[in-house]
Amino acid sequence: MSSPLKVDIWSDIACPWCYIGKRKFEEGLSQFAGRDDVEVEYHSFELAPDTPVDFEGSEIDFLAKHKGMPKAQVEQMLDHVTGIAAEVGLEYRFDQLKHTKTLQAHQLLHFAKSQGKQREMKERLLKAYFTEGKHVGKNDTLVELAGEIGLDKDAARAALESGEFASDVQADLNMAREYGINGVPFFVFNNKYGVSGAQAPETFTQVLDQVAGELEAESAK
Repeated sequence: MSSPLKVDIWSDIACPWCYIGKRKFEEGLSQFAGRDDVEVEYHSFELAPDTPVDFEGSEIDFLAKHKGMPKAQVEQMLDHVTGIAAEVGLEYRFDQLKHTKTLQAHQLLHFAKSQGKQREMKERLLKAYFTEGKHVGKNDTLVELAGEIGLDKDAARAALESGEFASDVQADLNMAREYGINGVPFFVFNNKYGVSGAQAPETFTQVLDQVAGELEAESAK
C-alpha cells in the first residue's frame, strides 16, 4: 500500500467481548497481505463509568444489579462467554475477577502509547483482569503491570497520580460519542468504515482488503 491503513479500536479493559474481539481482529489481520503496514491504535471507552474502584461483590453480583438480570441468568451468560473465549485461546476466570472502575487503566494505556508500547500494555491489562484476577483499578497494580512490559515504573506512577493523560482519555470518550459508539469493541478503518463487535476473523480481513484496495485506487489516480 502506498498510503498507511489505520485501524482505531474503542474498547474497555472490563469488556469480555473486547478481549475476544482483539483476538479475532488479530487473526483477521494476520491473514491480510498488507498487515505489516497497518497502524493499530486503541481508544478509551467505559462500559460502566459509575463503577466504584473497590466494588464489593462478585462479577455475578455486579451484572445482576447493573443489567437487572437474575443471578442464574448471569451465570449462564458468563459460562457462554467463557466458552467463546476459550475458542480463541483465552482463559476467563470470572470467579477471581475483581470488578473495578477502569479510568486509571485507560490513563495507563495512553502513557504506554506515549512510550510506543500501547498494544503490549493493552494485552497485559486484559490478561491481568480476565485471567489473573488482578485489581486493575489500583495504581500499585497498574505500575507493576507497566514494569512487566518494560515501561519505567516511576514514570508510570507519576503519570497516573498527576492525571497527565486524563484529557486524552476524555478525548477518546468524546470521539466515541461523536461516532455514535454505544458498545464495544468498535473498529474504525481509515475513519471511513465502522465494524461493531467481536466479528469473525474473515470479516476483518475482508474490510482490510476493501480499504487497501480503495487506497490503491486513489493513489493510482
